[in-house]
Amino acid sequence: MMRSLFSAVSGLKSHQTRMDVIGNNIANVNTNGFKSSRATFADMLSQTQAGASAPTGNLGGTNPKQIGLGVSVASTDLIFNDASAQQTGKNTDLALSGNGLFVVKTNSGQYYTRDGNFTFDALGNYVMHGNGGFVQGWMADANGTLTTASTPGTIRIPSGKAMDAAATTKISYNGNLNSSTPTIVSMKDQNGKTITAPTAVDGTNVTSLTLKLSDGTTTTITTKNAGVKYTPATVTPAPASSTSSLKVTGIKNAAGAPLTGPQTASAANPLTLTLSDGSTWTVIDGAYDATTGSETKVEGKQGNSVPATTIANVYDSLGNLHKVLLNFEKVPSATTPPNSYDKWRVSLGATEIKEADGSTTTVSMTPVELQFDYNGKYVSGSGSPELTLTNGAGSASVSPGGGAATIHSSMTATVDLSSLTQYSGSNTQKADSDGHAAGTLKEVSVDASGIITGTYTNGVKRNEAQVAIAQFNNASGLTKTGGNFYQESNNSGVANIKTASDLGCSITPSALEMSNVDIANEFSDMIITQRGFQSNSKIITVDDEMLETVIGMKR
Repeated sequence: MMRSLFSAVSGLKSHQTRMDVIGNNIANVNTNGFKSSRATFADMLSQTQAGASAPTGNLGGTNPKQIGLGVSVASTDLIFNDASAQQTGKNTDLALSGNGLFVVKTNSGQYYTRDGNFTFDALGNYVMHGNGGFVQGWMADANGTLTTASTPGTIRIPSGKAMDAAATTKISYNGNLNSSTPTIVSMKDQNGKTITAPTAVDGTNVTSLTLKLSDGTTTTITTKNAGVKYTPATVTPAPASSTSSLKVTGIKNAAGAPLTGPQTASAANPLTLTLSDGSTWTVIDGAYDATTGSETKVEGKQGNSVPATTIANVYDSLGNLHKVLLNFEKVPSATTPPNSYDKWRVSLGATEIKEADGSTTTVSMTPVELQFDYNGKYVSGSGSPELTLTNGAGSASVSPGGGAATIHSSMTATVDLSSLTQYSGSNTQKADSDGHAAGTLKEVSVDASGIITGTYTNGVKRNEAQVAIAQFNNASGLTKTGGNFYQESNNSGVANIKTASDLGCSITPSALEMSNVDIANEFSDMIITQRGFQSNSKIITVDDEMLETVIGMKR
């Protein structure tokens, strides 16, 4: 009887401990990043009245006779599973998922937490909002490069942080040059006169050019790309497979004098042919006869296309922006199939830039040709062009394909053209430059790997820091210290501090992890615990009544 009394008392104590755990869980149902606990029980030593006996040939075996001596709390386990994230709209709040914790340092040591309620203080320190603990991570260098191999430190990003102006050092072109771009087959000036020589719209002698293209369309050039020289295609005798059949109705020499009878064209003796469709062609090889009126098959070589223009933003060392216009112009291939390559000519679209302050910046660059194979892949460039800006802008050198540039002054830019492709479709080429004007930090954002990116008033985005994450072999073994903090214990293991992506964790910005307390389960456990406590109380009551009966028997 006394054994049952002591067992019931141990049951009362153990169930009270379990109720304490449940009460703490429910109390922290709205605590950010809180991890619930559970109390587990284990029976205590049992009193053995008789041991077990083995079976014999004449008698079966018997089980041991033991009476339990109560219950004890075996453990209080930390349940370290993820909880749901709740959006807060505050860009400095972080919700962590996976086996990891944020690293926070205070004047009393280094701690770990799942509470991502962070903010920036007056000095730009990234801190835990409730207690001012410094969030640990890695700072990026002046170029935005992050190195996470070192020991993490305090993240500090001052408000209004300044970014110095930087001169352009690299211009990278990417996108596509349309392989189906139509080429120029003939030209006429503003008076309807056929033009056979390379001609530019100068605004005086030539105020407009009407270009007939290889796809049958026409386009008129006025002031657009006025400095560009347009060239019609040349004519050669067509191969047997040619489907173009035209009559040669007139022949003129280089001086424009009409010729009769059979004529042979050469580089030294170019001929201008008038064809039955009314067009004129300048040829440098082949035999032609206008007197017979017979059909003569002719085929135009691929002429130049109307240039596709792209503006590159070039910054000088003071952060002044200069918009440099480049033309991409399809030109005839140098060789014959199957070893020919499609070629594009890259040249300046304008040699002068009118700046906002009224000054003029002079631009010069030697044209360069790019080659593409039949798979649309970049093959090579030619020449050694230099992009030079004067009027205090310094100079920049340009190398097709990302080759080495020649430095002429404090400003040097390398132009990489090797990422361009040539497929059928649209001209989508664009330029990206690394220079920028001066600016100040406007806002920050955090991605899923914990990288803090700053957005500046000059439009530049740059990596500022990366949040450190700690991982333990046994996170349930961490010691709670209050304030949503944990510390290492003898059974948690040593912290492995790396980036979130390295540890397989994920960060949700502008959100906070909620408590993982399940109210329904806690209430169910509370009812069971209450009944267990009541049952043990009843045992004590019955034991008391039995003791009273025994005492009464002695009277």
